[in-house]
Amino acid sequence: MGRGHLFFAAAVLLAVILRSPCPEASGEDGPSLYVGSEACEPCHEEEYESFRQYAKKSNSYRSIERLEKGLSPEDLRKCYSCHTTGYGRPGGFISVEATPGLKNAGCEVCHGPGERHVQTGGAGFIKKRLTREDCEVCHTSERVRAFRYKPLIHGGGH
Repeated sequence: MGRGHLFFAAAVLLAVILRSPCPEASGEDGPSLYVGSEACEPCHEEEYESFRQYAKKSNSYRSIERLEKGLSPEDLRKCYSCHTTGYGRPGGFISVEATPGLKNAGCEVCHGPGERHVQTGGAGFIKKRLTREDCEVCHTSERVRAFRYKPLIHGGGH
């Protein structure tokens, strides 16, 4: 193997090592947990401020509070799946008292649980390129008709 090939192989190996997150720091033994939108602010200050100011989902729990008295416990849980962060998933919303930082639909609803991303800064631990299908988890055609809203992909989020 020539010097050029050896240098190239060493450079590729170094790049792979530097880009790979440390397994101990990333908590790869279990699922990544939800950390709340506030954990995103230090590195994504501009996006966080835009989200807080313009995205209706940043205050989505208010919709639950307005309708809560007329809902059965089962219906209320259905609301949690889209109006809170990570409900029913490891580290997700449990209640306002237990997980106040997850009571609204935050950054992680679209981008996925942020624990590993926050710990490592690794872009591979968070969903970056969102699609219409990501939005349609909550913005189904039935809900659009029932609640008379138009889903806006990335609308006000960033």
